[in-house]
Amino acid sequence: MKQSNLFTKTRREAPKDEMAKNAQLLIRAGYIHKEMAGVYSFLPLGLRVLNNIVGIVREEMNAIGASEVLLTALQEKGVWEKTDRWDDKKVDNWFKTELKNGTQVGLGITHEEPLTQIMTEYISSYRDLPRFTYQFQTKFRNETRAKSGIIRGREFLMKDLYSFSKNDEQHKDFYEKAKQAYKKIFTRLEIGETTHVTFASGGIFSRFSEEFQTVSDAGEDIIYIDEKKGIAINKEVYTDEVIAELGLDKKDLVEKKSIEVGNIFNLGTKFSEPLGLNFTDTDSIKKPVIMGSYGLGPSRVMGTIVEILSDEKGIVWPEAVAPFKVHILALQSENESIKKVAEELYAALTKKGIEVLYDDRDLRPGEKMTDAELIGIPHIVIVGEKGIKDSVVEYKHRKTMKTELIPVNMLVNTISAKINA
Repeated sequence: MKQSNLFTKTRREAPKDEMAKNAQLLIRAGYIHKEMAGVYSFLPLGLRVLNNIVGIVREEMNAIGASEVLLTALQEKGVWEKTDRWDDKKVDNWFKTELKNGTQVGLGITHEEPLTQIMTEYISSYRDLPRFTYQFQTKFRNETRAKSGIIRGREFLMKDLYSFSKNDEQHKDFYEKAKQAYKKIFTRLEIGETTHVTFASGGIFSRFSEEFQTVSDAGEDIIYIDEKKGIAINKEVYTDEVIAELGLDKKDLVEKKSIEVGNIFNLGTKFSEPLGLNFTDTDSIKKPVIMGSYGLGPSRVMGTIVEILSDEKGIVWPEAVAPFKVHILALQSENESIKKVAEELYAALTKKGIEVLYDDRDLRPGEKMTDAELIGIPHIVIVGEKGIKDSVVEYKHRKTMKTELIPVNMLVNTISAKINA
């Protein structure tokens, strides 16, 4: 894409009321637009990144045999009353409204109830199990505070996966597969080394849930990590009893701030029993389905990546999620020689199947370089007057900011090799 055609605009300053680094950088770089506290629109660059994250998550969900659906955001009151989660005293972050006929509805905060209700029409026998179903869907939560940019929003994208099994053994088998899939996802997103599987409260569902917590000073959670054993505990369950139960020693635990990027729950029959999701087993006895819930927020992950991988110049995207792989800068776009070389390289890389953002705008060289560093595309190619005379272009890797000169006729193969390295 030519940058002159791209609907985006960089800014020198972020909105004064925006405190979170992720939102400051994403707004300045033209990825998102703030509508109100906790509510952001995704602009073309931001949507490309979000879709790349979704693509990685989708691949790993499909790899463990899950099927994708898309459920409605509007929630029927009666379904939630059956599980006692409609009352604001039980769940205090609902957005609720009324239809023209006076019927109360809610905007989806999660989807255990609606999907369980659907499954009552499709599961009746042990032959129908197991089932694993997921979606990417906008969730709405009336958060009391929303000061963490896209890490904690009132409207956000979530991937929620639900498992339906005939017994604990079948459930545990899939639960472990989902946990390993999450680890693969965070590794592919280049935050795996700082993301820990963390024991947390299972709330009303079970003794423990497991969270995926990424260490960051921007985090709202406190975890305690045994770095040798690779085990972490959320502050909410940090008691002597739990520490002993997990075979840990208090003196080995290091306190860190962290961002929750995913969680997995054992739901048991919490939803299947009140909603009548039963199956007939091989012994002809009717039994409730065993369920699990597995959440991951692509938009929250996007904000987390910005928090932990950015530098003093701007965003540094992992190659797997960057909006484009290569950013070509024509430093004097009015210079015909520079323009010719830049456009030939743009065409050649594009033909090779490499996604390129070509900065053909009529701006000063310093402005273009500043914007490129802020936007954070991994591979930066600079076409300037001095290099053209020697038939070379300047290459910078955004993460390391190391510079090298590459002959024009070798650039396409060189860039291809760097991307596939």
